[in-house]
Amino acid sequence: MNRARGRRLPRRIAQLLIGLFLYGIGIAFMIRGEIGAAPWDVLSQGIALHVPLSFGVITILTSVVVLVLWLPLRQRYGVGTVLNALLVGPSADVGLFLIPPGQVLWLRICFFVIGLLVLAAATGLYIGAHFGPGPRDGLMTGLHARTRRPIWIVRTGIEIVVVAVGWSLGGNVGIGTLAFALLVGPLCQYFMRIFAIRLPAKPQAASA
Repeated sequence: MNRARGRRLPRRIAQLLIGLFLYGIGIAFMIRGEIGAAPWDVLSQGIALHVPLSFGVITILTSVVVLVLWLPLRQRYGVGTVLNALLVGPSADVGLFLIPPGQVLWLRICFFVIGLLVLAAATGLYIGAHFGPGPRDGLMTGLHARTRRPIWIVRTGIEIVVVAVGWSLGGNVGIGTLAFALLVGPLCQYFMRIFAIRLPAKPQAASA
């Protein structure tokens, strides 16, 4: 590790951990909005109706399953990948404990909007730290590399399957699910530009 990279390491670690914590809080706000959850959260909600486990624990287990699917795709894990799988679920449980359910409609809409913005900012934080993609992002990029299909087709296909399974299990699909699908990409791109940490080239790359 060169000296410039070493100086950035504390900020990168802090940004990663803050981003993962806020990601779970964003999920919790959107769920408490009760107008439709993000695709993978619809799946976790549906599973939670049938097993005696919390939403957060199910999110962890789902992430582990997704990481297993990385193996035939030959995707490489990063520190951020593993921490994403382990920390987002407990953070979401904390948010669900603190944010009251069953609010009036206007407040639930506010919860959803807050959650979407927090989740997008959190994505910019943890991806900008350069410690590896999240489990679901890696599945998307791995399938893209294997199938040679456009990234948007791969992502859309994954999320249609996930939403369909989650909805069949009782997960909350609604206007919020559609709003998430349309808005999360542009919002994440915006926050990634803000929070991306520029790293100097590795010595071998620089010499090459």
